[in-house]
Amino acid sequence: MTDAEDRKPQSDEARSVFVPPSGVAAPADSESSTTSEFAVPDGLAVPKPGPESETTSEFALPAGLDVAPPPQHEPEGSAFSTPRTYSARQAAAFTPPAGVPLVRLTKDVPWQDRMRTMLRMPVTERPAPEPVQRHDDSGPAVPRVLDLSLRIGELLLAGGEGAEDVEAAMFAVCRSYGLDRCEPTVTFTLLSVSYQPSLVDDPVTASRTVRRRSPDYTRLAAVYQLVDDLSDDETQVTLEEAYRRLAEIRRNRHPYPGWALTLASGLLAGSASVLVGGGLLVFVAAAVGAMLGDRLAWLCAGRGLPEFYQFTVAATPPAAIGVALTLAHADVKASAVITGGLFALLPGRALVAGVQDGLTGFYITASARLLEVLYFFVGIVIGVLTVLYFGVQLGANLVPDAALGGSDPQPLLQIAASLGLSFAFAVLLQQERSTVLMVTLNGGVAWVVYGAMHYTGGISPVASTAVAAGVVGLFGQLLARYRFASALPYTTAAIGPLLPGSATYFGLLGIAQNEVDSGLTSLTKAVALAMAIAIGVNLGSEISRLFLRIGSAEKRRAAKRTRGF
Repeated sequence: MTDAEDRKPQSDEARSVFVPPSGVAAPADSESSTTSEFAVPDGLAVPKPGPESETTSEFALPAGLDVAPPPQHEPEGSAFSTPRTYSARQAAAFTPPAGVPLVRLTKDVPWQDRMRTMLRMPVTERPAPEPVQRHDDSGPAVPRVLDLSLRIGELLLAGGEGAEDVEAAMFAVCRSYGLDRCEPTVTFTLLSVSYQPSLVDDPVTASRTVRRRSPDYTRLAAVYQLVDDLSDDETQVTLEEAYRRLAEIRRNRHPYPGWALTLASGLLAGSASVLVGGGLLVFVAAAVGAMLGDRLAWLCAGRGLPEFYQFTVAATPPAAIGVALTLAHADVKASAVITGGLFALLPGRALVAGVQDGLTGFYITASARLLEVLYFFVGIVIGVLTVLYFGVQLGANLVPDAALGGSDPQPLLQIAASLGLSFAFAVLLQQERSTVLMVTLNGGVAWVVYGAMHYTGGISPVASTAVAAGVVGLFGQLLARYRFASALPYTTAAIGPLLPGSATYFGLLGIAQNEVDSGLTSLTKAVALAMAIAIGVNLGSEISRLFLRIGSAEKRRAAKRTRGF
């Protein structure tokens, strides 16, 4: 064929759609020019079938195909293989070889311990909930469950319960109805709880504000009983039943009338005056002053005055009676009268709750509680200092050492006074009548421990107070675990005999008499005693939680069957 014939165009019959255009090299194997989506890409070698692979399936490779192994520099990974960015320096960021330590939660311990343990765990590591309360197939009404937990937390926080226990109660309510991904948050006046159904769903958040706080331990015990029933798989409580019981708790009247509270404040002040060396006349004078102060405080509360002014007004009658007895040259220890009146006003409950919140990590709530205690204390200082200043100007000779009982204390009389003080404190806190006897005995034991260490052993009052407060916290937690209730009704009134009333009065008297150094020294001692009380109570409670296991499922069910509401 000549060159001219080669340059002649070919006819249309000689061309096809599968023929490569001019200038494109045709593949070596013309038969494999057509491919499909199931063909093996170029560069992959298909292994030849062996005798053991005679049986094939619909997912097996066709015969004659060789699949090359993956490159050696990029091995195939799995869920258990080490990440490519892993290094020895980042070993702490991954799960340890021995695994994450297992947290064992048994149902034999009280629900407070179980809920507190889970609250301290991350949300992703908490065990799956086991709903103990029945509901319909559509599941529980999430907004109503959150609202119920907030209402329960409001009553507990208003009653003086610690922030950690309030969060544990709110979390127990949510888990009892199957809401596991909940995060309750408690501050001094605000409660909130958030629930996220899953990682892709929007969270549901609700909040509630605590407007007023009143110490009513009978209501506190009833709320604990409701949460205990909700957490028990033997007792079925629907949402409607829980709301009904909560409404009954709110409507219940206080167990003691107003005149009983006034008499209790007088008994508390008189018993405190006996503890610091007063006699019968001192007892009567301190009781009258405390009752007058209580009535004045009630009058101010009815007029809507803040608690700061209520404490200021309530502190003036005991101080005025003490100054009047001194001006009358009566053979009475006027300092003991004023000290007894201060015992009825010292905010020991708020102080213990504030220090406990600080020790458990709730620093915002602890700061707010301690600031409230500071304001109350300043109100007491203003009321007493005002009366003492005018008394000193009128020529009243107030001797601080007159409040001391001398070198010969009377153990039996002081033990009886400590029992009376704890009893009166329990009535002022509106405790259940069934718990008054226990907390009274606990207060007597606390004073016996303090007297044995301080008067007999010669140990410093701060150390003696801390040990006695630790005994109060230990016994109070044991009684609370035995009855599956809150520990506050068994501990708060029992620390009454340990409150630093005399040290507070000595500090105020020193400042009023222009002896600032001695006054500040006494006030510092009062603060140290108050901190020793709070830390001792908290430490005793934690010791009982760590090393003692009180209660079992059998006792719990028996208590449920005999429990009425």
